[in-house]
Amino acid sequence: MLKHRSDEVEIMDDLSISGEVVNQTLRELNTINRRLGGNRISVSAFKKLAKGKKKVSLADLGCGGGDILVQMARWGRKEGIDASFVGIDANKNIVEYATAHTNEYPEITYQAINIFSDEFKSQSFDIIHCCLFVHHFTSQQLATLFRQFRKQAKVGVIINDLHRHPLAYWSITLLTSLFSKSLMVRNDAAISVARGFKRGELTEILEQAGITEYSLSWKWAFRWKLIF
Repeated sequence: MLKHRSDEVEIMDDLSISGEVVNQTLRELNTINRRLGGNRISVSAFKKLAKGKKKVSLADLGCGGGDILVQMARWGRKEGIDASFVGIDANKNIVEYATAHTNEYPEITYQAINIFSDEFKSQSFDIIHCCLFVHHFTSQQLATLFRQFRKQAKVGVIINDLHRHPLAYWSITLLTSLFSKSLMVRNDAAISVARGFKRGELTEILEQAGITEYSLSWKWAFRWKLIF
Protein backbone atom coordinates (compact mmCIF):
# COMPACT_ATOMS: atom_id res chain seq x y z
CA MET A 1 0.00 0.00 0.00
CA LEU A 2 1.17 3.52 -0.93
CA LYS A 3 4.15 2.08 -2.81
CA HIS A 4 2.85 3.65 -6.00
CA ARG A 5 0.59 6.63 -6.68
CA SER A 6 -3.09 5.70 -6.54
CA ASP A 7 -5.33 6.28 -9.56
CA GLU A 8 -8.52 6.08 -7.47
CA VAL A 9 -11.02 8.77 -8.41
CA GLU A 10 -12.02 11.43 -5.87
CA ILE A 11 -15.54 12.84 -5.58
CA MET A 12 -13.96 16.25 -6.20
CA ASP A 13 -13.05 15.07 -9.71
CA ASP A 14 -16.74 15.19 -10.65
CA LEU A 15 -16.93 18.66 -12.19
CA SER A 16 -20.73 18.71 -12.04
CA ILE A 17 -20.94 18.38 -8.27
CA SER A 18 -22.70 21.32 -6.62
CA GLY A 19 -24.71 22.51 -3.63
CA GLU A 20 -24.00 22.33 0.08
CA VAL A 21 -21.68 19.35 -0.28
CA VAL A 22 -19.29 21.62 -2.22
CA ASN A 23 -19.70 24.54 0.18
CA GLN A 24 -19.09 22.39 3.27
CA THR A 25 -16.08 20.78 1.64
CA LEU A 26 -14.50 24.11 0.73
CA ARG A 27 -15.04 25.44 4.26
CA GLU A 28 -13.41 22.37 5.77
CA LEU A 29 -10.50 22.39 3.32
CA ASN A 30 -9.77 25.98 4.32
CA THR A 31 -9.74 24.96 7.98
CA ILE A 32 -7.46 21.99 7.29
CA ASN A 33 -5.05 24.14 5.25
CA ARG A 34 -4.92 26.84 7.90
CA ARG A 35 -4.46 24.57 10.90
CA LEU A 36 -1.95 22.21 9.29
CA GLY A 37 0.09 25.00 7.73
CA GLY A 38 -0.72 24.38 4.08
CA ASN A 39 -1.69 27.98 3.35
CA ARG A 40 1.56 29.30 4.82
CA ILE A 41 3.58 27.23 2.36
CA SER A 42 1.86 28.83 -0.61
CA VAL A 43 1.89 32.37 0.76
CA SER A 44 5.57 32.21 1.70
CA ALA A 45 6.45 31.04 -1.81
CA PHE A 46 4.37 33.85 -3.32
CA LYS A 47 6.15 36.41 -1.11
CA LYS A 48 9.51 35.08 -2.29
CA LEU A 49 8.64 35.44 -5.98
CA ALA A 50 6.74 38.75 -5.67
CA LYS A 51 9.03 40.55 -3.22
CA GLY A 52 10.35 43.83 -4.59
CA LYS A 53 8.04 43.90 -7.59
CA LYS A 54 5.73 46.84 -8.24
CA LYS A 55 3.24 44.79 -10.21
CA VAL A 56 2.51 41.07 -10.27
CA SER A 57 -0.15 38.72 -11.64
CA LEU A 58 -0.90 35.24 -10.33
CA ALA A 59 -3.13 32.40 -11.51
CA ASP A 60 -4.31 29.95 -8.87
CA LEU A 61 -5.23 26.65 -10.54
CA GLY A 62 -7.84 24.55 -8.74
CA CYS A 63 -8.54 27.63 -6.64
CA GLY A 64 -11.21 26.15 -4.35
CA GLY A 65 -12.84 28.78 -2.18
CA GLY A 66 -10.18 31.42 -2.86
CA ASP A 67 -8.89 31.50 0.74
CA ILE A 68 -5.21 31.42 -0.23
CA LEU A 69 -5.81 34.19 -2.75
CA VAL A 70 -7.25 36.36 0.01
CA GLN A 71 -4.10 35.90 2.09
CA MET A 72 -1.93 36.74 -0.90
CA ALA A 73 -4.06 39.80 -1.72
CA ARG A 74 -3.78 41.06 1.86
CA TRP A 75 0.01 40.81 1.71
CA GLY A 76 0.07 42.52 -1.67
CA ARG A 77 -1.95 45.44 -0.29
CA LYS A 78 0.33 45.69 2.73
CA GLU A 79 3.41 45.79 0.51
CA GLY A 80 1.87 48.31 -1.88
CA ILE A 81 2.12 45.93 -4.83
CA ASP A 82 -0.25 46.30 -7.77
CA ALA A 83 -1.30 42.65 -7.65
CA SER A 84 -3.95 40.86 -9.67
CA PHE A 85 -5.14 37.33 -9.04
CA VAL A 86 -7.13 34.90 -11.18
CA GLY A 87 -8.66 31.84 -9.57
CA ILE A 88 -9.22 29.06 -12.10
CA ASP A 89 -11.37 25.98 -11.62
CA ALA A 90 -13.15 23.73 -14.12
CA ASN A 91 -16.14 23.39 -11.77
CA LYS A 92 -18.34 26.47 -12.25
CA ASN A 93 -20.07 25.79 -8.93
CA ILE A 94 -16.75 26.15 -7.09
CA VAL A 95 -16.04 29.37 -8.98
CA GLU A 96 -19.45 30.74 -7.98
CA TYR A 97 -18.73 29.95 -4.31
CA ALA A 98 -15.27 31.52 -4.48
CA THR A 99 -16.58 34.66 -6.20
CA ALA A 100 -19.14 35.23 -3.45
CA HIS A 101 -16.63 34.31 -0.74
CA THR A 102 -13.98 36.85 -1.81
CA ASN A 103 -16.07 39.74 -3.16
CA GLU A 104 -14.30 42.26 -0.90
CA TYR A 105 -11.17 41.83 -3.02
CA PRO A 106 -11.65 43.33 -6.49
CA GLU A 107 -8.11 42.33 -7.39
CA ILE A 108 -9.30 38.70 -7.34
CA THR A 109 -11.28 37.43 -10.33
CA TYR A 110 -12.24 33.94 -11.47
CA GLN A 111 -12.52 31.83 -14.58
CA ALA A 112 -14.47 28.59 -14.89
CA ILE A 113 -12.27 26.94 -17.51
CA ASN A 114 -10.29 23.74 -18.00
CA ILE A 115 -6.50 24.06 -17.88
CA PHE A 116 -6.25 21.77 -20.92
CA SER A 117 -8.31 24.23 -22.98
CA ASP A 118 -6.88 26.60 -25.57
CA GLU A 119 -8.55 29.44 -23.63
CA PHE A 120 -6.27 28.76 -20.68
CA LYS A 121 -3.15 27.92 -22.70
CA SER A 122 -3.35 31.27 -24.49
CA GLN A 123 -2.98 33.20 -21.24
CA SER A 124 0.21 34.22 -19.45
CA PHE A 125 0.87 35.29 -15.86
CA ASP A 126 3.84 36.25 -13.74
CA ILE A 127 3.19 33.36 -11.35
CA ILE A 128 1.20 30.14 -11.57
CA HIS A 129 0.21 28.57 -8.25
CA CYS A 130 -1.25 25.13 -7.51
CA CYS A 131 -2.21 23.95 -4.02
CA LEU A 132 -3.51 20.40 -3.59
CA PHE A 133 -4.16 20.37 -7.33
CA VAL A 134 -1.49 18.50 -9.25
CA HIS A 135 -2.06 15.19 -7.46
CA HIS A 136 -5.29 14.93 -9.46
CA PHE A 137 -3.26 14.19 -12.61
CA THR A 138 -1.09 11.33 -13.80
CA SER A 139 2.66 11.73 -13.88
CA GLN A 140 2.55 11.75 -17.70
CA GLN A 141 -0.03 14.53 -17.69
CA LEU A 142 2.04 16.50 -15.18
CA ALA A 143 5.18 16.40 -17.31
CA THR A 144 3.16 18.01 -20.11
CA LEU A 145 1.49 20.49 -17.75
CA PHE A 146 4.77 21.53 -16.11
CA ARG A 147 6.24 22.32 -19.54
CA GLN A 148 3.11 24.32 -20.35
CA PHE A 149 3.12 26.17 -17.00
CA ARG A 150 6.77 27.15 -17.43
CA LYS A 151 5.97 28.77 -20.77
CA GLN A 152 2.96 30.62 -19.34
CA ALA A 153 4.62 31.85 -16.12
CA LYS A 154 7.04 34.75 -16.64
CA VAL A 155 8.45 34.65 -13.09
CA GLY A 156 7.81 31.18 -11.68
CA VAL A 157 5.54 28.30 -10.77
CA ILE A 158 4.57 27.31 -7.22
CA ILE A 159 3.43 23.76 -6.45
CA ASN A 160 2.15 22.92 -2.95
CA ASP A 161 1.06 19.31 -2.72
CA LEU A 162 1.03 16.13 -0.68
CA HIS A 163 3.78 13.77 0.42
CA ARG A 164 2.49 10.21 0.13
CA HIS A 165 3.35 8.68 3.50
CA PRO A 166 1.63 6.11 5.77
CA LEU A 167 1.53 8.49 8.76
CA ALA A 168 -0.11 11.19 6.65
CA TYR A 169 -2.58 8.68 5.21
CA TRP A 170 -3.75 7.18 8.51
CA SER A 171 -3.69 10.51 10.37
CA ILE A 172 -5.96 12.26 7.88
CA THR A 173 -8.22 9.20 7.75
CA LEU A 174 -8.66 9.36 11.53
CA LEU A 175 -9.03 13.14 11.74
CA THR A 176 -11.64 13.38 9.00
CA SER A 177 -13.62 10.42 10.33
CA LEU A 178 -13.81 12.13 13.74
CA PHE A 179 -14.34 15.76 12.79
CA SER A 180 -15.48 16.15 9.20
CA LYS A 181 -19.14 16.78 8.36
CA SER A 182 -18.42 16.57 4.63
CA LEU A 183 -18.84 13.26 2.84
CA MET A 184 -16.48 14.53 0.16
CA VAL A 185 -13.73 15.33 2.65
CA ARG A 186 -14.14 11.99 4.45
CA ASN A 187 -13.93 10.14 1.14
CA ASP A 188 -11.31 12.21 -0.65
CA ALA A 189 -8.79 13.13 2.05
CA ALA A 190 -7.03 9.77 2.29
CA ILE A 191 -7.30 9.21 -1.47
CA SER A 192 -5.57 12.55 -2.00
CA VAL A 193 -2.64 11.40 0.12
CA ALA A 194 -2.52 8.11 -1.81
CA ARG A 195 -2.36 10.13 -5.02
CA GLY A 196 0.43 12.29 -3.60
CA PHE A 197 4.14 12.09 -4.32
CA LYS A 198 7.45 10.74 -3.15
CA ARG A 199 10.40 13.07 -3.80
CA GLY A 200 11.80 10.86 -6.54
CA GLU A 201 8.51 10.91 -8.42
CA LEU A 202 8.45 14.70 -8.52
CA THR A 203 12.06 14.94 -9.66
CA GLU A 204 11.35 12.38 -12.40
CA ILE A 205 8.35 14.44 -13.60
CA LEU A 206 10.54 17.56 -13.66
CA GLU A 207 13.19 15.69 -15.64
CA GLN A 208 10.59 14.51 -18.16
CA ALA A 209 9.36 18.11 -18.45
CA GLY A 210 12.89 19.31 -19.18
CA ILE A 211 12.99 21.46 -16.04
CA THR A 212 16.44 21.48 -14.45
CA GLU A 213 16.31 24.60 -12.27
CA TYR A 214 13.95 24.23 -9.32
CA SER A 215 13.65 24.23 -5.54
CA LEU A 216 11.97 21.25 -3.86
CA SER A 217 11.57 21.10 -0.08
CA TRP A 218 9.55 19.10 2.44
CA LYS A 219 7.22 21.03 4.71
CA TRP A 220 4.97 20.17 7.64
CA ALA A 221 2.46 18.56 7.55
CA PHE A 222 3.61 16.15 4.83
CA ARG A 223 3.74 18.67 2.00
CA TRP A 224 6.10 19.37 -0.85
CA LYS A 225 6.91 22.95 -1.81
CA LEU A 226 8.16 23.05 -5.37
CA ILE A 227 9.19 26.26 -7.15
CA PHE A 228 10.46 26.35 -10.70
